[in-house]
Amino acid sequence: MSGTSEFIPLYELRANCSTCSLRELCLPIGLTAEELQQLDEIIRQRIPLKRGKALFLAGQSFHSLYAIRTGFFKTTVLSQDGRQQVTGFHMAGELLGLDALGGKHACTAIALEDGEVCELPFMQMDSLSRDIPSLTRHFYKLMSREIVRDQGLLLMLGNMRAEERLAAFLLNLSQRFEARGFSANGFHLRMTREEIGSYLGLKLETVSRTFSRLQTDGLIRVQGKQVDLLDIGGIRILLGSCSST
Repeated sequence: MSGTSEFIPLYELRANCSTCSLRELCLPIGLTAEELQQLDEIIRQRIPLKRGKALFLAGQSFHSLYAIRTGFFKTTVLSQDGRQQVTGFHMAGELLGLDALGGKHACTAIALEDGEVCELPFMQMDSLSRDIPSLTRHFYKLMSREIVRDQGLLLMLGNMRAEERLAAFLLNLSQRFEARGFSANGFHLRMTREEIGSYLGLKLETVSRTFSRLQTDGLIRVQGKQVDLLDIGGIRILLGSCSST
């Protein structure tokens, strides 16, 4: 690396990357202009996906990770009885493909709405990190955060009744939307009630009843797929009472 590389001001990076899901890979690192160019050369063109289309399938060989630029995705696996089991929901700024670091994808990723991802060829990213050590540290920190978040939510769900499961799910979405600059108090659900039930381990009828119960209790308001969290503090109290029992 040349010692005369000129650093790009942080405000310029934010202006250029403000709509890009990859900003978390570069902004905190303070990349030089030369390093940023190297990263740009590795990241392949954005891949558009229509609603219902698969980004990758379970069993496919692993080559790349994918950063969601726009859209919403679900990941699924086949259960023993042949049904699709939802294992996660993923939004802009998050990575897909972490399940395949062992060599093959363990799940299928499907677009819940029209979206766009950026492909990160793993071998080339690994090679570049030898020249930019800070990229390695931040990249794996990002992957670790994704894994810990999902594992933590699933561990909590294991000890919860239907009300607490749905409340935890909505609160998790609220926090993730807020981290991206959107409202924490209201959002549009991209997934169906059936998909939510598959993820939370609940029947469709139970999901519908639980939405109604939380609304009757004044915690949320539901209008179609629009959900408003009317009492986030009350939702947290509901989860706290569950964990203390």
